[in-house]
Amino acid sequence: MSDGAHPDPALAVRLRALTPARVGLACTGVSLETRDLLDFQRFHAQARDAVHSRLEAASLVTTLAQISSAEVLRLHSAAADRATYLQRPDLGRTLDEPSRDQLFRHAPPTEAPSKKLAFIVADGLSSLAVERHAAALISELFPHLDGWKLTPICVVEQARVAIGDEIGLALGAEISVVLIGERPGLSSPDSLGVYITFDPRPGRTDAERNCISNIRAEGMSYTQAAAQLVYYLTEARRRQLTGVALKEESHRLKAEG
Repeated sequence: MSDGAHPDPALAVRLRALTPARVGLACTGVSLETRDLLDFQRFHAQARDAVHSRLEAASLVTTLAQISSAEVLRLHSAAADRATYLQRPDLGRTLDEPSRDQLFRHAPPTEAPSKKLAFIVADGLSSLAVERHAAALISELFPHLDGWKLTPICVVEQARVAIGDEIGLALGAEISVVLIGERPGLSSPDSLGVYITFDPRPGRTDAERNCISNIRAEGMSYTQAAAQLVYYLTEARRRQLTGVALKEESHRLKAEG
């Protein structure tokens, strides 16, 4: 393609209609065309902004309090700022001391049965995803949670997925659900992920969780994500587990259906 022409321009057009991926790009000599180069720079800047932007936590707390009857707590990880969070993933997996003290005040009696559901909303690697999609997904999901008792919803800044283990244990939750901003791609700076963990406690591995990914306007809809999440919650309680075994079972059921 040294002359800038596509071997099959019609094929490139059809491919671009099917995916936001960068396919069928033309060249001028050994370089991309200016249009495609500028698009790449724009998408790259959007991804960087998503990673470095700070979550508007106060506004999100207010929104969640309006759409849910559950109390909403604002917490923070042990990563003091965004730069530390990006350089020290371990600090994003645990709470700072003020947040632990706040959770301690909401901990249930030790003799209380652990039959609760904990929702944790974490900024992760894209606060943009959380701001755009977390409240909408929760609003879609909560009417389908008959029979579940909710702990306070926790909004956590500078947080990783595993922070839900500490929070779920502290709140006496049977299952924790972490809504978190996923690592941005060049075509998806606002993708939300959901991680479900049965019997949350520090030390849980990713193999012991189930994940619902790519929740955004161009990906999985709120209705689809809520339905899949209800399935995982129901099966997790019935089978007393989450993770690889439950995922394999869900794939088998879909194949049979």
